[in-house]
Amino acid sequence: MTRHLKALIGPSILNADLSKLYEESQKLLDNGADYLHLDVMDGHFVPNLTLGHPVVKCLRGKIKDAFFETHMMVSNPEQWIVPMADAGVNQYTFHIEPVDNVEEVCRKIRENGMKVGVAIKPGTSVAEVEKYISLSDMVLIMTVEPGFGGQKFMENQMEKVKYLREHYPLLDIEVDGGVGPSTISCCATAGANMIVSGTAIIGSNDQASTIQLMRDTVQQAINKK
Repeated sequence: MTRHLKALIGPSILNADLSKLYEESQKLLDNGADYLHLDVMDGHFVPNLTLGHPVVKCLRGKIKDAFFETHMMVSNPEQWIVPMADAGVNQYTFHIEPVDNVEEVCRKIRENGMKVGVAIKPGTSVAEVEKYISLSDMVLIMTVEPGFGGQKFMENQMEKVKYLREHYPLLDIEVDGGVGPSTISCCATAGANMIVSGTAIIGSNDQASTIQLMRDTVQQAINKK
């Protein structure tokens, strides 16, 4: 079977009303989200605290079938592999910057039945993450400094996306940070196929049409290549 790239939209629930996490998440899925992007921050790797595996496990208890990706903005990603697997996470995406043994972390994630995502901050070169592509299912290129929602999109990060798409035509490439209807064309043209969007979707008056617009833009770019 030939593998084809697919446009996938994963709303980040960080900017949603977290007191209604299940309702907000279900609404996003009902409005066409392909997966949920769960931002996990430890207050150390990034200067913010968000949610951990107990919250993810409760969410999985209510939402049985959706694809959950946890974006682990943490100093010690190895520590949370087993708890997140137990919580029902499908893909464990971690930052390589604080990790000495990236290969080992990738192996442990797989051993625990999850897909592997490797992520880099804007200041990290694409060569640093390229070493680990063979061990991973996806590469995340941050288009803001991780830590807070609602930041401005950094267009200069598209060079990394272009490089990866040229050299790895079937790689799942995700972008995260400041992505919405006004910046989606830029991401799609560069070659990103997995799109994380927080504020632009959560705050939209019509979540379904915003998700559809972004997915169509990305799919059209894929079809042209």
